[in-house]
Amino acid sequence: MKYQIDGPEGAPWLVLGPSLGTTSFMWDRQIPELTQHWRVLRYDLPGHGGAPAHAAPSVAELADRLTATLDGLGVQRFGYAGCSIGGAVGADLALRHPQRVASLALVASSPRFGTADEFRQRGVIVRTNGLEPMARTAPERWFTPGFAAAQPAIVEWAVQMVRTTDPGCYIAACEALAAFDIRDHLGRIGVPTLVLVGAEDQVTGPAEARTLVAGIPDARLALVPGASHLAPVEQPAAVCDLLLTHFSTAWQDAPTTAPAIPLVPGPATPATPFAPLAEIAAAPDAPEAVGPQRVSRHERGTKVRREVLGDAHVDAVNASTDPFTEDFQELVTRYEWGEAWSRDGLDRRTRSCVALTALVASGHLEGLAAHTRAALRNGLTPAEIKEVLLQSAVYCGIAAAGAAFTIAQSVIQEETTPPA
Repeated sequence: MKYQIDGPEGAPWLVLGPSLGTTSFMWDRQIPELTQHWRVLRYDLPGHGGAPAHAAPSVAELADRLTATLDGLGVQRFGYAGCSIGGAVGADLALRHPQRVASLALVASSPRFGTADEFRQRGVIVRTNGLEPMARTAPERWFTPGFAAAQPAIVEWAVQMVRTTDPGCYIAACEALAAFDIRDHLGRIGVPTLVLVGAEDQVTGPAEARTLVAGIPDARLALVPGASHLAPVEQPAAVCDLLLTHFSTAWQDAPTTAPAIPLVPGPATPATPFAPLAEIAAAPDAPEAVGPQRVSRHERGTKVRREVLGDAHVDAVNASTDPFTEDFQELVTRYEWGEAWSRDGLDRRTRSCVALTALVASGHLEGLAAHTRAALRNGLTPAEIKEVLLQSAVYCGIAAAGAAFTIAQSVIQEETTPPA
């Protein structure tokens, strides 16, 4: 993992995590103040800022790589502040390695980032069009309009950060965010937590921040006026003051023994100069963890079906299911998705090729639109889908393949057209 270290040797460690599409330089304006108190480690996501393009498939994998890096440096205990996906990494560390996290700051973060469909759609767009659509729209996602108009150099810097990111690593990060969901586990985060959000953040805004505060037993909310998603860049002094106050007053001493489920500490001093908007009463102690249970074919099938076809498709099927069709849908979930699509023998790209060909051969083109979307989600490019249909034309007939091309063309145009 690519990283840089600033600050005096012997000082307590503070780790800073970046947002998707950015580099560790997003924290530049906070470094002079933070390094007066801490030894600061900033890291880059895979394929970002010149970091090796070794894609990480999940937030947990990113956290594991960071933990291995810290182990190599001899760092056992540290404070952690992360923005967006960097915040997700911090939450994962607090859940799985609570004995190592002294204090936590979640910046522009969420227990679930949008919907899985949204992030997988973003991956489809990048796979088809490259990162230019994401780079072009980054300023409106990251900054308020007034800041973007007044700071063209920073806006151009932000655009270039996205353009120079490795597309495969960006797509993998989107997949990691699509799968990230800790809404049911927030009560187990047992370290003092600052939830910091820009008042005008349209990506992970105040509503998501309040969800974090409501679920984390010892969490305080700080709303930063005049800031959007990249609050550390747009309002550097305010963010720096909040981090200084939080990590100076809410640093939790290492427990003598690390419990499997963290205990709930006492209340932390609110961050200043912006007072928390709300202080949520401590949540009840989380129930004791139970041992791993065998996942049923229905549960496995539901998960795979949603990952491949998307939440919107599965939700629509479920909404239309009635007593007459529910047994059939149960059969489809258990055997098509819980068995055939869940086997290890073929990857999902290959399974999508087989599914498209079989639908053309059987003439069941009513399923082709959904499986064209699935093929794009599973990593096939429009060019590869075209080759599958051309091959099908030879063995399944020109007429069937021609009808399939018409359906697939419409889906591909819809799915791969970048946002305006």
